[in-house]
Amino acid sequence: MARFRTHLALLASADRQWVALGDSCTAGVIPAAGDVFEVPRDGCERTDQSYPQVIDRDLGSLFDLTDVSCGAATIENVTDEAQEPVGRHLPPLSEDPDYPFPAVPPQSAAVGPGTDVITVGVGGNTLGFAGILAKCPELGQGSGGVGTPCKDALAAGIPARLHKVSQEYDRMLTVLHECAPHAKILAVGYPTIVPKDTSKCRYNDLTQFGAITRRDLDWLRQDVLEPLNRTIEKSTGTQEAASFVDLYDSSQHHSVCDSGKWVEGFITAPDQLSFVHPNAHGHRNAANHVEEAMPNTLG
Repeated sequence: MARFRTHLALLASADRQWVALGDSCTAGVIPAAGDVFEVPRDGCERTDQSYPQVIDRDLGSLFDLTDVSCGAATIENVTDEAQEPVGRHLPPLSEDPDYPFPAVPPQSAAVGPGTDVITVGVGGNTLGFAGILAKCPELGQGSGGVGTPCKDALAAGIPARLHKVSQEYDRMLTVLHECAPHAKILAVGYPTIVPKDTSKCRYNDLTQFGAITRRDLDWLRQDVLEPLNRTIEKSTGTQEAASFVDLYDSSQHHSVCDSGKWVEGFITAPDQLSFVHPNAHGHRNAANHVEEAMPNTLG
């Protein structure tokens, strides 16, 4: 790491303007990813252990960070749609005393001709992954952990959802390039959430995937999550100024069902919702891989 930072220092003649865009897997959101540090809160729930903030502490002398990532953001919220953040208001599970929050501008509004580096981690909410995660335990309840009730109900719609992600991601990259013609774009993928060996996953354990069956977890990994990453990587490959940052391979043994997990399950503790988001360890891993890509953004 010391040699890496020396390399960056030699390349960087002045602070570079870096804008971090993305959804909850960028913003942090959950308590296991640190404390919300912004006062007053805007409802986006950026936390102090999220990977943009970790990188800012590591490389703050080289990059001037503007972090506008926001929990629940879709690709369109990055591109050109304002967003109404929800904070931690998830009734009936939790009530946020500061809800409702004012709308925040499209995240691309933070990008301009002077932007040198853009990191963006988004796509899961456009796919509707949170809704799938909410539906699968409901469908699996009472199954005894057997069968594929979620796949049976939802599989037919996944190709259209992935196609939507592809179209909107392509457009987003084009818009970001138009906003910041000289910026390098690092498109950050999603980490491993479901292990290859789903026998590690305990049925009806809310610290993991609740009532989602093992065979449905296999389906989620193979037909939903891995294709989502491939879709993002493919879109990134169409833009000369963009490159893909893979988090999946490095996190293979740190899934929700692993003892050294980098992603929390539905809950972290009885009174602490996490709804399958990276914890501080996961964000540290993301920071390491984004930092490794940073030298390629310096000309």
